[in-house]
Amino acid sequence: MKPSDTAAPEPLFDTDQLQELRPENQLGKTALLLGMVCLAAWIANMVNGSPLHQALPGMIILYVMVMIGLVIGRLSPFYLPSVAWVSLISILMTLPFFPGNAWIVERLSHVDFLAVVTPVLAYAGLALTGREFQMFRQTGWKLVIISLLVFTGTFVGSAVIAHLIL
Repeated sequence: MKPSDTAAPEPLFDTDQLQELRPENQLGKTALLLGMVCLAAWIANMVNGSPLHQALPGMIILYVMVMIGLVIGRLSPFYLPSVAWVSLISILMTLPFFPGNAWIVERLSHVDFLAVVTPVLAYAGLALTGREFQMFRQTGWKLVIISLLVFTGTFVGSAVIAHLIL
């Protein structure tokens, strides 16, 4: 056996490079992209039947909540995923003891969350990065079979549960 055969495989990606790409480490770019997503979600909300002027304050509140969560994630002395910070901020701002929570909840009630998440989830499902293609090349055809089995199992399991409950 040659020494090169026992060498550890080369890592897929550089962890320092990944840290730099995290949304909380690129607040300017993230704020701009988040603004575009909020604009698209605001328009999707209108297509769903809500007047634009009623949904605008709710969309701005959502934008502010996400940005506060990202800033806290950036400044925090310990690591917690950005989605956790955003969730904590959103929960805190809508709790009954938070000042102005009734106003916040009232404004958010005009935002149809299904209209907001549908375009975001559709994009997330279609967006593939170079890193994901590289990982796919290394895993190959086995990943396709496992993915199909997982998707099928999840769908069938959900259908069975829904049939039993409903």
